[in-house]
Amino acid sequence: MSKQVPKFEPTQIISRAERIVKANSSRRWDTAIQTVLYVCCRLPELCPNLGKTELFSEEYLTKWLNKYFQGYDQRPSKRVSKKIGTVPDEIINLIISTRLPSLDQQEITAINFAHRLSMSAENILGLLLEEYLAEKLLPYGWYCCWGGTMKSIDFCTKNYDLLQIKNRSNSENSSSSKVRQGTQIKKWHRVNAITGSCYWDKLNSLVGCRELSESDFSLFVRKVITNNPDAVYIEIGNIWKNSTNN
Repeated sequence: MSKQVPKFEPTQIISRAERIVKANSSRRWDTAIQTVLYVCCRLPELCPNLGKTELFSEEYLTKWLNKYFQGYDQRPSKRVSKKIGTVPDEIINLIISTRLPSLDQQEITAINFAHRLSMSAENILGLLLEEYLAEKLLPYGWYCCWGGTMKSIDFCTKNYDLLQIKNRSNSENSSSSKVRQGTQIKKWHRVNAITGSCYWDKLNSLVGCRELSESDFSLFVRKVITNNPDAVYIEIGNIWKNSTNN
């Protein structure tokens, strides 16, 4: 049997974390941070590993808070996305041109750049979903665990309700499956990867909300990207960039 992780008394831990935040004039302590940290104190087995630092020590809390704020600061409405870290594989172009020999080099290049642009969009889709839900679920007492400040948990409440979200039914990884074993975690994915069906009604039921929908999420995405186009990285030289005024 695995050793049970003891629960920690949250009062002193939260007080210490609040002091750390208030010592930084650029940061603000609020109910969201307090709630997520409180749940971490009561469910320490879901706390992230932060090097060799002792759980809830001053050093650990400083690192934990940095993770939280970095995640919050990098939400799509504020982030400037970085360059894709991989270079195109020329063999892909060869495969396409061999399969479709009628395509000229300009068309092959356009396909290549369109694929990389699509990758940039896919890179922030999960973050867009997280920010949308963080905004919509806040009035219902659900707080976002920004920056991976709980293992495979995306939202929590002061009553220890835990929610794990995924964009697609095929996007779950082994670590998130493992953490659910023996733990009461609500789980939800937006899209069925096979059928394309969306499951907003299920999420509304899970969190006690009525207003979540694909159309509302689409409106949110359009607003965020319109207001912050830098959230989607477009490479210098990408021919599709010429079709915009940016």
